[in-house]
Amino acid sequence: MPGDRGFLPVDPLVPELLARCDFPPAGTTVTCALSGGPDSSALTALAVAAGLIVNAVHVDHGLRAHSSDDADAAQSIAADLGISCRVVRVDLSDGPNLEARARAARRAAIGAAALTGHTADDQAETVLLALFRGSGATGLAGIRHGPTKPIIRLRRADTHRLCKQLGLSIVDDESNDDPRFRRNRIRHELLPLAKEIFDRDVSVLIERAANLLRDDDELLDELADAIDPTDAVAIAAAPLPLARRALRRWLTDDGYPPNAAAIERVLGVARGEAAACDVAGGRRVHRSRQRLRLSL
Repeated sequence: MPGDRGFLPVDPLVPELLARCDFPPAGTTVTCALSGGPDSSALTALAVAAGLIVNAVHVDHGLRAHSSDDADAAQSIAADLGISCRVVRVDLSDGPNLEARARAARRAAIGAAALTGHTADDQAETVLLALFRGSGATGLAGIRHGPTKPIIRLRRADTHRLCKQLGLSIVDDESNDDPRFRRNRIRHELLPLAKEIFDRDVSVLIERAANLLRDDDELLDELADAIDPTDAVAIAAAPLPLARRALRRWLTDDGYPPNAAAIERVLGVARGEAAACDVAGGRRVHRSRQRLRLSL
């Protein structure tokens, strides 16, 4: 149930945004990741308005001097929405791969099934990051739509507008402006420049391209599923795009696929060009009796 303010059921913006969301049926129990920022706050408010039983979780990484203020803000927002918010503190130090380590810590704290406030703007940034990493169709398809990304079709402007209209006291995470992180430079420099060059909202175009690539990617996944990635003969004989895809899906570890160079090395093993090779995470693939075997 909404909090004492009672604004959620009557505010006209709420049903307008809910019509573009993909929340589960009313009465479903969900966990919402609530940072206290506009996207996660809008996510949580809309989940409550959709009639879900919402458990909010705030992850305090302890990286900023006033990170406890964010936790207090998240609990205050939750109270305004008539729900509780659990705070989980994780031990995370600044340094290399900070974004990836922070994502992993959040995922461990909130669980894989938790709802997150990714928007269409996050989608555009993710696709561009994948493009500049040299990703294939899977990376360029961006963030997968699904039950854990219910507001992926909303824009960042929508979440800000909703929080303002509902009077939620959101926090501003200054790390979102830190130029050390490539995503921030794409957000604040590259996308505005592209908008100026093309004189239109390029995020919409990027999302459209990602949707088209996602359809192609899903078809290729279905075709690759028919190939046994441990059958060296089948891998060597398969069309190269499908062979690579079958191996990538087999060797993906905790959501992270091996890089292109590792896949090419495994293909060499399948063809008999090498007896064994190393792949990501200290793992090794070798060929024995026409089978590819994975070992640590």
